[in-house]
Amino acid sequence: MQRVVVTGMSAITALGDNWKDFSDNLKKGKNAVQTYQPWNDYKELNTRLAAPVVNFEKPNHYNRKQCRSMGRVSLMATTSTEAALKQANLLNSELLTNGEMGIAYGSSTGSTAPFIDFANLLSNKSMTSITSTSYIKMMAHTTAVNVGVFFGIKGRVYTTSSACTSGSQALGYAYEAIKYGKQTAMVAGGAEELCVTIAAVFDTLFATSTKNTSPEKNPKPYDIDRDGLVIGEGACTFILESYDSAKARGATILAELVGYGTNSDGKHVTQPSADTMKIAMEMAIKDAGIDAENIGYVNGHGTATLKGDIAETQATERALGKQTPISSLKSYLGHTLGACGSIEAWASINMMNDNWFAPTLNLTEVDPACGKLDYIKSSGLFKHTDFIMSNNFAFGGINTSLIFKRLNN
Repeated sequence: MQRVVVTGMSAITALGDNWKDFSDNLKKGKNAVQTYQPWNDYKELNTRLAAPVVNFEKPNHYNRKQCRSMGRVSLMATTSTEAALKQANLLNSELLTNGEMGIAYGSSTGSTAPFIDFANLLSNKSMTSITSTSYIKMMAHTTAVNVGVFFGIKGRVYTTSSACTSGSQALGYAYEAIKYGKQTAMVAGGAEELCVTIAAVFDTLFATSTKNTSPEKNPKPYDIDRDGLVIGEGACTFILESYDSAKARGATILAELVGYGTNSDGKHVTQPSADTMKIAMEMAIKDAGIDAENIGYVNGHGTATLKGDIAETQATERALGKQTPISSLKSYLGHTLGACGSIEAWASINMMNDNWFAPTLNLTEVDPACGKLDYIKSSGLFKHTDFIMSNNFAFGGINTSLIFKRLNN
């Protein structure tokens, strides 16, 4: 059994691509959601709200050959991975290419632009726009494959495409690969690019916020007046490594990943179950070898959907108790889908190390049907804790729970 630590992590988000900017925006109560003008062209779409990453561009040192099989989602994943590897001081390490490092990475789907070309093939029997890289850009495992090829990673590859748990399952798979001695280190994370097709999916389920004239006030996780989620985008990459390897090379350790739990409801594709959510959290606590009361903060999934918020918070109360502080970062970033599990874990670790936890934005009155928890509001929570939990739940009844520990070098 190997201990698993975090030696690098980097995110690309609508609130910034470094922790200082991201943290400053959290403390200012900045909401990245906007009334997204390109979606006005879709007259039957109910929502017009989105949280795009507005300033992301391909790095100048990435050449055309390196990027020809990448859509936006893979490019964000690769860029965040490069920054994480730099932080871990592994960008030029032989670990990348000797088989000792693997990759676990995911997204809900690949880039959606090539879908149009394949739809044209089916509808008009024309291959005019299809190229040799069209499928590579749109395939569900495009992030894992492109990141692996770009950096020459030769270890095992896990490709997670499980909607809202893509990023958290990637972290979990990577953790288990190192814990059980199959790999020395792993690149792990998730990414998602903004697309109207994803908004349309939730629109058909009446799950999107339609308060299109007040973007700064939405979404409202856990609030009695919430009316649905907002779609966002981004990417986040972790470098996980065995504790022994990290210590041997003198790496700075940012946190230790000590617990992971995952299961499935086995009941309904879109209706969550508090019972199995609770079990996933309990599995993570057992894996970490701690007691529930040791968890000082929970980063909730908090999508601002009616049934999701209620099931999640009731499960959290039952697993951890009423005293547990909780907040949702989706109130700032929207729902980044395949990226949310890794982005929210990244932010939670940084908040733990800063001894300050962000409030849920726009949370005024907690829905009485939600679990009885310590919902963080207004100016946030100053607290020292050695353990934090980050939870995510996805279509298909897929549940994940991660526990990170503060670890001083």
